[in-house]
Amino acid sequence: MSFLIEVNNKKIEAQNGETILDALNRHGIKVPTLCHLKGSIPTGSCRMCVVEDIKTNRLVTACSMPVEENMKILTHSPRVIESRKTIVELLLSNHPDDCLYCIRNKNCELQDLSEELNVRERRIKGVKNNIHLDRSSASIVRDPDKCILCGRCVKVCDEVMSVSCIDFINRGSSSVIGVAFNQGLNTSSCVNCGQCIMVCPTGALSEKSHFPELISMLNNPNKTVVAHYAPSISVSLAEEFNITPGTDINGIMNAAIRKIGFSHVFDTTFTADLTIMEEGSELIDRVKNGGTLPMITSCCPGWIKFAEEFYPEFLPNVSTCKSPQQMMGALVKTYWAEKLNLNPEDIYSVSIMPCTAKKFEAQRDEMTNKGITDVDAVLTTRELGQLIRMYGIDMHNIEPESTDSPLGHRSTAGKIFGASGGVMEAAIRSAYYLITGNELANLEVQAVRGFNGCKEAQVDINGLTVKVAVTNGLINARNLLESIKKGEKDYHFIEIMACPGGCINGGGQHIGASEEEIKSRMKSLYDIDDNETLRVSHKNPEVLKLYEEFLSKPLGHKSHDLLHTHYCKREVLL
Repeated sequence: MSFLIEVNNKKIEAQNGETILDALNRHGIKVPTLCHLKGSIPTGSCRMCVVEDIKTNRLVTACSMPVEENMKILTHSPRVIESRKTIVELLLSNHPDDCLYCIRNKNCELQDLSEELNVRERRIKGVKNNIHLDRSSASIVRDPDKCILCGRCVKVCDEVMSVSCIDFINRGSSSVIGVAFNQGLNTSSCVNCGQCIMVCPTGALSEKSHFPELISMLNNPNKTVVAHYAPSISVSLAEEFNITPGTDINGIMNAAIRKIGFSHVFDTTFTADLTIMEEGSELIDRVKNGGTLPMITSCCPGWIKFAEEFYPEFLPNVSTCKSPQQMMGALVKTYWAEKLNLNPEDIYSVSIMPCTAKKFEAQRDEMTNKGITDVDAVLTTRELGQLIRMYGIDMHNIEPESTDSPLGHRSTAGKIFGASGGVMEAAIRSAYYLITGNELANLEVQAVRGFNGCKEAQVDINGLTVKVAVTNGLINARNLLESIKKGEKDYHFIEIMACPGGCINGGGQHIGASEEEIKSRMKSLYDIDDNETLRVSHKNPEVLKLYEEFLSKPLGHKSHDLLHTHYCKREVLL
C-alpha cells in the first residue's frame, strides 16, 4: 500500500513498511548516513540521518523510523543541519589530524561530511585516541584511532560474511572495535576478504601494502619484475580514474603497467583457463571413479580459509587445484623462466587482484616450492591505481598494448571468472566437451549468472544429470553447506566465492562503488564473452601448447606438482 508524505513542503509517495530513508532515496533526496548498511537491520546509532518530524517536533533517525501516512518532515532544516554538524564535530574531536597521510584522503566519508556541513574550525576538543595499530594480518591493517564506531564492519563481517571475527569491546566511552580478547587479526577467524574495508567510512581499515619492497625491486637491475592481473581488473580499474564504470580498459592497463617499469605483463585469465582444464578433469575423475562429491572450487582464498576454520569436514570436497593467481606464479618461475633462461630467484612476481585475501594466499606455506614462493607481492585494484598515479601516467592519453606471451592468451570463459557463476559456467562448457567430445550447444548458462546469493542448475552430459550450485557471500555458503550436511541438498559441483557478486565486488576493488556500478562490471565481462570468438578454455592455443611442451596432460605428474595443493583444518583463538 502506498500513500503520500510531505518532505520539505512537497508531497512524495511512500510505501507502507519502508523507512523514511528508503522513501527519500527512491525520490533522489540525499540524507547522510554513517552507521547505515543496506540490507542490515538499522540501529540509528550514529544519528547522522536525523530529519525533523514537524508533527512531533522531534528529530528522528530516517534509517530506522517507518513512514506514516500524512507525515511531514524536513531533511535540511537549520535544526537538522546543526545536529549533524555537532555529530561530525564530536567525531572529529578525538580523530587523528593526519588526513594528508591517510590512505582514505579524498575518499573518506567523514571528510566529505565535514566539507558538506562546513566544519571549518575545532569547536570541541577531546583527548586523542592512542590505540595499538594492528598490522598482524597478512592482508588487512586496523587503525583503531581512526575508527568512529559506526559498526558497519561488524555488521558486514557477521551478517554478510558469517565470520564474526570483530565486534564491539568494552562499554561506554571505552568502547572499541576489535577481535576476541583484543588480540591481533592474525589470531582471529578473519578470512581476509576485505569486505570490512569496503564499508569502512574512514581509514580505520585498509589493505597491507607491498609498495616499499615492490618499488625497490622495480629499481633493482638484477631483478626481472613481472605483473599478472585477474580477469575482473580490466573492468573495474576504470573507476579509479573517473572513467565510466564497467569500461574495459585492458589494453590501456597493459601499457600503464609497462610504463611503471614491469618487464612483462601477463593475464591471469590464462591460468583461469588452465584451472578449468585441471579442475574440470578433476571433477570428471571424481564422478567416474567414486571420488568425494560434491567437488567445491578452490579459486577463492577467503572461502578456503573459511572452510579450514568452520567446515574442515568439507576440505576433502575442495578441489586440489591452486587458484589462477598461484598457478600463474608457479608457471612464471618454472615454464616461463626456462623459456627465457632466467633464474627463478631473480624473478619478482607481482599479482594484481581485486581481493585482499590474495595477499594472505600468496604467503601460505603451501604456495612455496623448494623455498621459492609462487607469488612475491600482491596489489589490489586500488593499489594499482595508486601506483599508476605515483608514476604520473595519464590513463586518458595512452596507446593500448597487448599482454606478453606465452601466459597471456585467454578465452572469454576464463574472463567471466570475475563474476559469481563464471567459474561454474566456464567449467560446464569444458566439462561437457571433455566428456562428450562435442561443444555445448548453448554456451550461456543463464541459471548460474547474476547476483543471487545461491543459484542452482542441472546440465545433461551424455545422459548424466550434473547438478551444480553457485554461492557468493559466505553467509550463503554457510547455509548451503549446512543444507548439504542435513541431506537436504545433493550436488556434483559447487562454486563458492566469498564476496557478494564475486571478484567484481572484491575487497580490493574501488571503494564507494554503487550497486549499479558493480553490476556494470559484471555486464562488461559478459559483453566480452558475447563479442569474442574464443569462448571455451579447452581451445586456448597457449594452454594446449603448455600441455604439449611442459605439463603433458591435466592431472599429470608435473601438473600435480606445480598446480595442485592441499588444505588442513585451521585452529583460531575464537
